[in-house]
Amino acid sequence: MERYQVRLTEEAELDLARIYGFVRKKSASAAVARNYVARIKAFMDGFETFPERGSIRDHVRPGLRVVGFERRVSVAFVFGPTEVVILRILYAGRQFESGEN
Repeated sequence: MERYQVRLTEEAELDLARIYGFVRKKSASAAVARNYVARIKAFMDGFETFPERGSIRDHVRPGLRVVGFERRVSVAFVFGPTEVVILRILYAGRQFESGEN
């Protein structure tokens, strides 16, 4: 079985930090926020073996795919021969703009 390296951009890392902060504030629990971000990360680890999923959004960026997680998160990514690059992790309806990398 072919395996891909999963890599997050700086923007995606910042998105995770923002999601953590938002969930922590709303839930008043660091443990709840850590658990939620851990679930997102575990979901993205699945791209190692199955990156060809999600909706293709070539009109935004060639090769861009978007897949949902637990109804509140959209993961925007591209993949190549050996790696999957997570571009953004968008929470609660934030939009991926065509100018973003």
